[in-house]
Amino acid sequence: MKLSEMREILSAHDIQLTKSLGQNFLHDTHQLQRIADAAELTTLDKVLEIGPGLGPLTELLISRAGEVLAIEMDRRLVAVLRKRFPQLNLVHDDALDFIRREPRDWSDWKLVANLPYSVASPILVELAQCERRPKLMTVTLQLEVAQRLMSRADDDDYGVLTLLVQLDYEPRGWFKIPADCFFPSPNVDSACVTLARREKPLLPDEHRAAFVKIVKRAFSQRRKMMMKLLKAEWPAEKLANVFAELNISPQERAEKLSLEQFVELTRMLCRDAKSIS
Repeated sequence: MKLSEMREILSAHDIQLTKSLGQNFLHDTHQLQRIADAAELTTLDKVLEIGPGLGPLTELLISRAGEVLAIEMDRRLVAVLRKRFPQLNLVHDDALDFIRREPRDWSDWKLVANLPYSVASPILVELAQCERRPKLMTVTLQLEVAQRLMSRADDDDYGVLTLLVQLDYEPRGWFKIPADCFFPSPNVDSACVTLARREKPLLPDEHRAAFVKIVKRAFSQRRKMMMKLLKAEWPAEKLANVFAELNISPQERAEKLSLEQFVELTRMLCRDAKSIS
């Protein structure tokens, strides 16, 4: 879809884009092709698209995948999409509410979407943590969020989002998308990131709640020593023993620990179920 076509459709339907909904539509054909290519789509794939807007990416997804489910919050755009793509399985809803309200098996699905910036992080975390998570997520989002998803221990962008998503997904690659590829142009840089589901989970399901609790508590005050923060949830003696066993300094801060160290820390704290009650 060319920018001129986008303007014509908006004008014909008297649609004024809403900034609060993060409506910055990607119109650059080259970038749209790169996103679809990154998702490695085949006719056997089922694709979830969140925030299709006027459908420039939707058009590509329909042409390449076997099934496309799109979730759009703006009723004005829903009307446009239904007219443009009568074959599309389209849901008029808040995507985050939909995912939380209607748990389903996404394990054979791929998420391919230009996510609204305001809800990109919670949507990714929600899908990453659900029991039957998508096998691949190729998403366009704010560059700052993309950097968090791709980061490693001791990076400036490393934190809660990094760990909650990387527990189950491996970053496979990314590319930057200039602001002028969107209409209207956002005030931030954007990037497309591909995340592939790990073949083997790093933690059993019964330890996931503890992992989330540990990570959130450890990063709740980044400048404080991690052990001191965790004492609010776990006995000091047990923490001291586990830290010593893992060769982690009692003075260490959360940003220094790798994903693998957080996984092992969770495993060892979970040896005593009472410690996470």
